[in-house]
Amino acid sequence: MNTFKQIYKLIKKYNKIVIARHIGADPDALGSTLGLKEVILNTFPKKQVYVVGTPAAKHKYIGILDKFNENMYEDSLLIVLDTPNAIRIDGVDINKFEYKIKIDHHPFIEKFADIELIDETSSSASQLVVELVVNTKLKINKEAAEKLFIGIVGDTNRFMYYYTTPKTFELVSYMIKETNLEFTNLYENMYIRSLHDLRFQSYVINNLTLTDEGFGYIRLEQDILDEYGIDAATATNVVNGLTYIEDMYAWAIFAYDKSNDNIRGSIRSRGPIINDIASNYNGGGHIYASGIRVKDFETIDLLINDLNEVCKEYKEKKNI
Repeated sequence: MNTFKQIYKLIKKYNKIVIARHIGADPDALGSTLGLKEVILNTFPKKQVYVVGTPAAKHKYIGILDKFNENMYEDSLLIVLDTPNAIRIDGVDINKFEYKIKIDHHPFIEKFADIELIDETSSSASQLVVELVVNTKLKINKEAAEKLFIGIVGDTNRFMYYYTTPKTFELVSYMIKETNLEFTNLYENMYIRSLHDLRFQSYVINNLTLTDEGFGYIRLEQDILDEYGIDAATATNVVNGLTYIEDMYAWAIFAYDKSNDNIRGSIRSRGPIINDIASNYNGGGHIYASGIRVKDFETIDLLINDLNEVCKEYKEKKNI
């Protein structure tokens, strides 16, 4: 029995299912989990299905999360999406569940589930959920398709990243045909920005440091976040808007996370491999898109040196 059918069999078996994802939720983490919930309920309307984790205010348009309680552990199936290692799972103790499934597209870090569906070639966890539907008797509807489309678009940056494949387009096409998905209307919620947000982005650009080796970065202390009325998650998300700056090959935003008393960082690249470095700083992710969490800005200084060095090596290799 292949992995898709194993997962379907377990979804069919359990009446109570809890769906979780990584801390610091992004559109794929939310789209894949909320989309899977819709798929399961559309197929098995009588099941109890919960999507848990810390809410992300800026992504509330994707859907509403369920408030976790201890009763959810009893006789439950846990499905964890978009998360390669147990320490990054948000909101649950995985050891209290009867059975666990992982569905993920990140490079493998550790095994923590009884069944693990991992495909590093997939654009997103949301794409893997659509693939699960196509390969089983699960039934998709328009509500699920909207959430899964948002997840795919979020992780591919509107199908621009290298891991967008023919399969990605085939599965998106499948959703459009099956549900009459009106995808153009979904972009407004994803990309609309307030003038306040754009002014903060301007601050980041105006204060960005760009090294001779092509690494761009900015440190954001609490006073700056307070001035603009934003949290660390919102601040580091601006990293995606810095993609096409000439002579910058990798870049990062580091911000003090008051709620967790640590430094949160988002790192992106247009060439240098960065996830190996991120894994040394309590983080990880994709080769060109990773995140980290460390205790202080002194550690960030060490990370900046490492990322600057990898940019230097990249330039030398490419003879730039």
